[in-house]
This record gives sequence, C-alpha cells and structure tokens, in this order.
Amino acid sequence: MQILQPPDWPRPEGYSNGIATRGRLVFVAGQIGWDRNKIIHSDNLAEQVRQALANTIAVLAEAGAGPEHVTRMTWYILDKQEYLSSTKEIGRIYREIMGNNYPAMAMLQVSALIEDSAKVEIETTAVIPEQET
Repeated sequence: MQILQPPDWPRPEGYSNGIATRGRLVFVAGQIGWDRNKIIHSDNLAEQVRQALANTIAVLAEAGAGPEHVTRMTWYILDKQEYLSSTKEIGRIYREIMGNNYPAMAMLQVSALIEDSAKVEIETTAVIPEQET
C-alpha cells in the first residue's frame, strides 16, 4: 500500500489524503452501532462507533481481510458537534480496533440514518494485496 502524500502538504491527522494499492477489493456495506441481533445498546456516539467498527472488522474477516487492508472509509454522522466533542474517545476506540491504519476518509453530517437509533454509519473499502509470486 502506498500512502499518497504530496510533499508540500501538511500530514493529515487520523486519515490519509490517498492510497494506491493492488489486489482483491472488499466492499463493506454501511455498518451501524448495533449488535448481530440488530440491537443498539447505547445512545453514546463513541460506543456506537466502537460497535460499527467491530461490525466492520467481522465482515472484513469473512473475506480474509483485517483493519490493515482498509483503504477507504466514509462516515455518516448525525451531529458534527457531538462528534467533535467526542474525538478523543473516538480516536482511542479507533486505534484500539483499527490499529495505526489511517485510510482515505470522508465524513458527512446527514439529517437521518435509516435506523432511528443510529448516530453513525461507516462504509468501508479494503484491498487484500496480490500474492507475490
């Protein structure tokens, strides 16, 4: 994986400007903060992020991928201010689950998500590298 960082740009915090790679593509549908039984246990944004990321990792594992293979994420949140006030906790949770992998990311504040109790939805793309021969 090659991190695309123009030399005269400041390094972004918590994401990469771009990534170039080759391999098998894995697309993970938007994951929210519910468990496998479709129950949301917390109305806390950071805890919903924790569960959404855990769900993402579970889906990636089905393809033989892990957090190190994630190249792109799009986060949909309901409340920018709630996110900003939770960034330290969310950052800690992110590093705990995703490690030090910082893919290309976008975040959008939206007016609603399909599940009424959801505060975040995370869509992910991963690439499993081609095997060297």
